[in-house]
Amino acid sequence: MTKKNIYQKLHAACLSAKSVVKGQKKNGMHFNPLLHDDVQTTATQALLDNDLYVTCNYLTEIVPNIKKVMVVCTMKVHDVDDPTQHILIDGCSSFGDISMFGTGQAMSYSRKYAFLNLLNLKTGIKDEDGYEAKPFEEYSTEQSVEQNSLEESKEEPTYLDETIDVEEMKRALKATNSLAEFNEVKDLIRKDVEFLLRNNLRAYRQVTDIAETRETQLTNDQQS
Repeated sequence: MTKKNIYQKLHAACLSAKSVVKGQKKNGMHFNPLLHDDVQTTATQALLDNDLYVTCNYLTEIVPNIKKVMVVCTMKVHDVDDPTQHILIDGCSSFGDISMFGTGQAMSYSRKYAFLNLLNLKTGIKDEDGYEAKPFEEYSTEQSVEQNSLEESKEEPTYLDETIDVEEMKRALKATNSLAEFNEVKDLIRKDVEFLLRNNLRAYRQVTDIAETRETQLTNDQQS
């Protein structure tokens, strides 16, 4: 039997990894959280099943202007059968509060994203595969537009947990009735948007797209 190299093992781990089912909503959250422990359990099992073992190194830096601690996780994947072989997953980062718990929370967050990036884990909440299968249906053009609009409004950002409520940010931007209100909300969420830019580009684009659209609408209303 041909011995697999570390890349073949990682490929097999990616294929065999189960999806991560999101947690239950709580404390008024508008989305289901993606929990660190669930991500770690799923990823670690897939790696161990393929004779791979993970270690992490963390670099921390205080960012005075935003009063946060930045943690960068470098994950090293070791080949158990050949200790000279390893793969690095570098650059997964997170911000935490400057407190006795802030660094630990940022370490967990950055480690979670390293696992997600390493195995491209699927996430979902409906069933074992992480996705809700739906049969094809025929719609009229009007029904299709209405259905697409409804699905877009219910779409959940990928790879988010309880740290930032993206849906609430989007709702707050849409609810503004003047440029003054819009700018106030924009200032309030600025740090969270900067965080998404570093950690979740899809969610970042969702928020900025809505912000640009709403700002244009309010500008046009003011000029008319």
